[in-house]
Amino acid sequence: GYSHAPDALSYGVDMKHIRWCGILQRIALVYVVVALIETLTTKRRPNVLEPRHLSIFTAYQWQWIGGFIAFVIYIITTYSLYVPNWSFSEHSDHGVKKYIVKCGMRGHLGPACNAVGYVDRELWGINHLYSDPVWSRLEACTLSSPNSGPLREDAPSWCRAPFEPEGLLSTISAILSGTIGIHYGHVLIHFKGHSARLKHWVSMGFGLLIIAIILHFTNAIPINKQLYSFSYVCFTAGAAGIVFSALYVLMDVWELRTPFLFLKWIGMNAMLVFVLGAQGILAGFVNGWYYKNPDNTLVNWIQNHLFIHVWNSERLGTLLYVIFAEITFWGVVAGILHRLGIYWKL
Repeated sequence: GYSHAPDALSYGVDMKHIRWCGILQRIALVYVVVALIETLTTKRRPNVLEPRHLSIFTAYQWQWIGGFIAFVIYIITTYSLYVPNWSFSEHSDHGVKKYIVKCGMRGHLGPACNAVGYVDRELWGINHLYSDPVWSRLEACTLSSPNSGPLREDAPSWCRAPFEPEGLLSTISAILSGTIGIHYGHVLIHFKGHSARLKHWVSMGFGLLIIAIILHFTNAIPINKQLYSFSYVCFTAGAAGIVFSALYVLMDVWELRTPFLFLKWIGMNAMLVFVLGAQGILAGFVNGWYYKNPDNTLVNWIQNHLFIHVWNSERLGTLLYVIFAEITFWGVVAGILHRLGIYWKL
């Protein structure tokens, strides 16, 4: 992004190396496809469902056809596209070093030779991909695995290569996620009773989870977020259905809403929380004042002295920091703004 907050106190983007993809771009593309199908097929579906078990699926057949087409495009491309050898250059103070990654295969799901990365390299160009992929944290790349760290001397060349986790082909797979998500909404519209809604959500959620687990542990299609594999779609969509059902029971059936008001406040001001919080704009602003060196900032002091050092654990301290200094903090801020009637909207 244009701002490099909260850690780097700088801004600006080199257009020669700008990253074209990202999570917001993925959301936009998925939303456009799903919303267009939903809008263009409004007059083709009945207002009242027939008393059949699968009537809600047949009523929205065009949405499922769209999701199925996305699934077919992803599967065929992933497993049939030939990925040739490819190369990239790494720039350092000592000059430019060129690396070659040997592939020459089809259907590979590993970091080096998958079709997802090949499509993005050909479409966007390797300079415009994400430069710090999670695969660089694998044991084959660093002794600090599963954390990031210096690369091993014998690390494969692909450990240094960029990879786009929100690229085109994986975003096409995410269209199926959007299709399943809008199905949960269709259930909410057409079924008025709590039990009928929960029956659909829970059954579909567990069904998707079972499919994902079978595909993963049989090694047919492993769960892989970077590739947005079909098993990953099933697992996340199924988990979303179960979590959504649990929250529905707590808040709409049992009416235990007070403990979860902070979620409502954050949702009502999601744009503000995303820009100032998730994108680190507020933390970057606070970090603009430091003592002696740019690492000695108020945000870093709070994270280290109030969380990490107290618990003598970077993992536990970081988790508690996220829960209290980020989620709880922004819940309180969003609640105050809600009381004042202040909202960021488009």
